[in-house]
Amino acid sequence: MNKVNNRMFVTSDGKNVLVTFVLLVSLFALWGFCTGLIDVMDKHFQEQLHLSLSQSAWIQFAHYLGYFVMALPAGWLATKLGYKGGIITGLLLVAVGGFWFVPATHIASLWAFLLGVGCIAAGLTFLETIANPYTTVLGAPQYAAARINLAQSCNGIGLLAGPIVGGAFFYSTDAAGVSTGSQRLWIPYFGLAIVVLILALIFCFSEIPDIKAKSDDDADHALVGHLNSLWLRPHFVLAVVAQFFYVAAQAGIFSFLINYMTSQVPPVPRAWDEAMKNSPSFLHDWLGGWFVSHPDGVLGFSDKGAANLASLGFLFFLAGRFSGAAILRKFSPSKTLGLYGACNVVLCLLVFFKLGWISVASVFLTYFFMSIMFPTIFALGIDGLGAKTKQASSFIVMAIIGGAILPKMMGAVADHYDLSRGYIIPMACFLFIAGYGFAWPWLSATSAGTPPASRHRR
Repeated sequence: MNKVNNRMFVTSDGKNVLVTFVLLVSLFALWGFCTGLIDVMDKHFQEQLHLSLSQSAWIQFAHYLGYFVMALPAGWLATKLGYKGGIITGLLLVAVGGFWFVPATHIASLWAFLLGVGCIAAGLTFLETIANPYTTVLGAPQYAAARINLAQSCNGIGLLAGPIVGGAFFYSTDAAGVSTGSQRLWIPYFGLAIVVLILALIFCFSEIPDIKAKSDDDADHALVGHLNSLWLRPHFVLAVVAQFFYVAAQAGIFSFLINYMTSQVPPVPRAWDEAMKNSPSFLHDWLGGWFVSHPDGVLGFSDKGAANLASLGFLFFLAGRFSGAAILRKFSPSKTLGLYGACNVVLCLLVFFKLGWISVASVFLTYFFMSIMFPTIFALGIDGLGAKTKQASSFIVMAIIGGAILPKMMGAVADHYDLSRGYIIPMACFLFIAGYGFAWPWLSATSAGTPPASRHRR
């Protein structure tokens, strides 16, 4: 195992880049935290600004539009500035967006918050455009998918922390039970900006080698004149489409979880409420207020309780990331992606059919099976692209625009029917992802211009 771990972080010239990798994974935790905050913000604005589900999806739209707009400039600047310069630029943009939330809270209009969300997303675009492909070259090529999934596990830690912090500030109340969320919204973002500035200083004084990606095999070099465009490589083109659908499904499920838990869950047993009220004093502040009586007298989850359950979902996501990093060392990434996609198709159907607590459990299990999708699609999409890797990375990051578009469709279905029926949208997304995973060996062989049997196993 030690030999395998060493090879994971040793480049072809014998340089150990483990320290660089550790620095890099802090960025994954950072954008996970930002996404976690966004995902518990929707319900807050629905209540404070009286928005429908589809209207509140403008928050997701602003977040993912920032990725789409900045992806190509980020890829171009990454080529000009190198990995280090691109990372520092991204961190500074995130800091500006975080500080903007201070005046945005006083302006108290949706456009002001959307501006801050978009600015942070622009900075995160730099980090994702650079960090994802960078992990694939920080060691032996055969462990590229395992490395990117390991790094994305730290993204899961950020996703886990985001809803806890967001729930504490966005759904806080004073002694009289009046919401103070609108007044305290700026606090986590101001703290985020301070942390990001510290990270920028650390990267400024750290050694970040600008390692060049190499082509996966000699066939790429022989076909440079013929395959001179990324868009002639089907394994890359369909990775862009698969990433569009993955982020669309993820954004919809993540952003509407609080709505699902407060509107679609069966009646909660009164014994659960009593158990939380009688919890030890050191847990009482966290466990108190999880449940609320609906107008019909049925006990259900409160906004605060549902926000905390979002962290439970991200705990499943984190477990999937860590276990996925181990699984991808032994099994084909493409087949694993196909299997996980198929599992989520089934789970979304179980939610769609409104099967009570079975459907509730299925929602949380979708988090587990989503866990490896983004990094694995990314690694499969840039496989064998050599010098075109940074350019390809920009297009795959642009595909994140799916998170801006399809959640509005999911919200529209939920507004017309209910949120359980809205899960038909992510189900269709996962169906495409499963197909891409299972078809990847053939797509990759076609891209390389060689028969499938002659390509290395993936």
